[in-house]
Amino acid sequence: MLKKWLGTALLFVLIGIVVFNILQENKDGSTGDIKESKGGMIAPPESAGLEPGQMAPNFELETLGGKKLKLSDLRGEKVILNFWATWCPPCREEMPEMQKFHEDFGDKINIIAVNLTGSETKESDVKEFIDKYNYTYPILLDKNSQVGETYKAFTVPTTYFIGTDGKIQKERKVGPMSYEFMQETLESLE
Repeated sequence: MLKKWLGTALLFVLIGIVVFNILQENKDGSTGDIKESKGGMIAPPESAGLEPGQMAPNFELETLGGKKLKLSDLRGEKVILNFWATWCPPCREEMPEMQKFHEDFGDKINIIAVNLTGSETKESDVKEFIDKYNYTYPILLDKNSQVGETYKAFTVPTTYFIGTDGKIQKERKVGPMSYEFMQETLESLE
């Protein structure tokens, strides 16, 4: 008899806790509704990215062709600096858009695509992927993901927009870019 009474009491306590939590949640203004969010995520403050007005940190990486490229070599030119990986579906989505934009506006702005090679299964996957789709803009290999970490590219794709002064001029874009977005961005860069 005592066991039944304790079991029933415990059940009522648990039900009370659940009811209390639901009432407290509603009191705090949360309706419990799930709102659609595209591309949002919870991230620690240190992952917020570099801010507009900051100098873009210089780096030197090797291209797929084995040449070295320094970001500072592009000073005086506009740059779209994109971080990506072959296994990333949103990256795959934006790359044809980047290729078309590169073909149409490559004389006005540089697209530099930094592959986070340290996150790839094997380095040769990058070359195979680029060759398969005939992308012609520069592909740089961040073999230890150090440049990606410097730019706080913890989610891919992540893109920065650098002006002729070498400074980041717009908020970074996390997620795929469209051709129209790149065109609007080109017009806003100095």
